[in-house]
Amino acid sequence: MKLKYLIPSTVIAVLLSTTKALAFCPVCTFAVAGGVGLSRYLGVDDTITGLWIGAFLVSSSVWTINYLAKKKVNFIGIKILIPVAFYTLLIGPFYRYGIIIHHHLNKIWGIDKLIFGIAVGSIFFLAGMLLYEWLKKRNKGRAHFHFEKIVIVLAPIIILSGLFYFLTRG
Repeated sequence: MKLKYLIPSTVIAVLLSTTKALAFCPVCTFAVAGGVGLSRYLGVDDTITGLWIGAFLVSSSVWTINYLAKKKVNFIGIKILIPVAFYTLLIGPFYRYGIIIHHHLNKIWGIDKLIFGIAVGSIFFLAGMLLYEWLKKRNKGRAHFHFEKIVIVLAPIIILSGLFYFLTRG
């Protein structure tokens, strides 16, 4: 991603993140989006970029579902339809324009690096979200410390980014 795209997206993220916090808030979503933009700009390996894209997709899906629930938009299958739509709208164009699957050298353990990163990032971000909710429930609905949600949810992605950096460097 070029710097000329990174700065406007960061400004938009800051402006939109001033809204009232939801279960998984815009701040988390835009923190992940900032990580994606920065990693692409710096030329980071696709596995690591995929981690952040996967986290972003999960965060965006949960945020959208919560937003629609707040607006009383609810129907059978919404919790499946929204994530499927987000993943399809992202991965479809990646496939169409040759960003994924078409490069036989861009693989880790036989899987396209970006797809692998998206899958692992999605799983671990969701696990972090569930862990936070479980910890909060055990503490009578309160966080243990300020910004606990952000720390617990993003920590697995940051740790995995470091791990994949060492696994994928040439």
